[in-house]
Amino acid sequence: MTTTDGLYTGHKPRFSVAPMMEWTDRHCRAFHRQLSRHALLYTEMVTTGAVIHGDREHLLGFSDLEHPIACQLGGSDPKDMAVSSRIAADFGYDEVNINVGCPSDRVQSGRFGACLMQEPELVAACVASMKDAVDIPVTVKCRIGVDDQDPEEALDRMADAVFAAGADALWVHARKAWLKGLSPKENRDIPPLDYGRVLRLKLRFPEKFIGLNGGLQSLDEAEPFLETLDGLMFGRAAYHTPQILGEVDRRLYGASTADMSPWEAVRAHMGYLEEQLSRGVKLAHMTRHMLGLFHGRPGARSWRRILTVEAIKPGAGLEVVEKALAAVSPQDHAAEAAE
Repeated sequence: MTTTDGLYTGHKPRFSVAPMMEWTDRHCRAFHRQLSRHALLYTEMVTTGAVIHGDREHLLGFSDLEHPIACQLGGSDPKDMAVSSRIAADFGYDEVNINVGCPSDRVQSGRFGACLMQEPELVAACVASMKDAVDIPVTVKCRIGVDDQDPEEALDRMADAVFAAGADALWVHARKAWLKGLSPKENRDIPPLDYGRVLRLKLRFPEKFIGLNGGLQSLDEAEPFLETLDGLMFGRAAYHTPQILGEVDRRLYGASTADMSPWEAVRAHMGYLEEQLSRGVKLAHMTRHMLGLFHGRPGARSWRRILTVEAIKPGAGLEVVEKALAAVSPQDHAAEAAE
């Protein structure tokens, strides 16, 4: 099949929130969507084995409000990747993405994640198989290399292979991954960032979508990269300080609407919280993703404390969110709204 979806041909994803294990679940994504209508949201990585044999509704279920949304797959068998892609497409995902960046021992033993930087031809075979199976974009998220690889050669080989196979986009985490000697957490911080390597890759592929991931902390810092690159992918900064997403639509997509304030986002999210509570979802499972919303603002500590302590209590409901919201400097909100 050929790609007919406009995600990478029309309204391109200039901003996305990275797939993050145990963080970007459906409740996190629903909350982030209140802050930005246009940001591309990613699932946590799901393995092909889990998708094919596991509880698909639990693993892949999402709310319609989350679009545009991409499903990140972990695997390396072209046939399984194709089957999993079809399943994801049938669920309504807007994109399927191959994980070629996670450095954990579990993914190495399963022959997927960052270790696939050493097998670009296999990744390309997965891309080709997936492209034959679905008509939504197939993309790759990778590192610039692993261990003793030369990033110039390793990233070129990966890009050459996956683009030749038909990949619609390549998102690059601008660090090496050290499969030996560093933990997954250390791999997010210790290997030095090399944004220049990603910029050089774009010069080789001016017509291809290449997005930047790794260490981006603010739109002021990151936006200049869009003069050369096609998209920005924020990870921990988007999660811990989600108010960043409130500026995305205006700054990166040209929206004429005002930025979404943290207070407005919470109010907009109440309907979702209420619906999920009625289905038996615990409040803390949802509000844990909201703790950083008021970072740097008066009352932020009270907001976090109330949600952390009271949302875990049996029967906790929207009154906990209302109480936490009332603790966050209403004067500051009024002054902000008046500007």
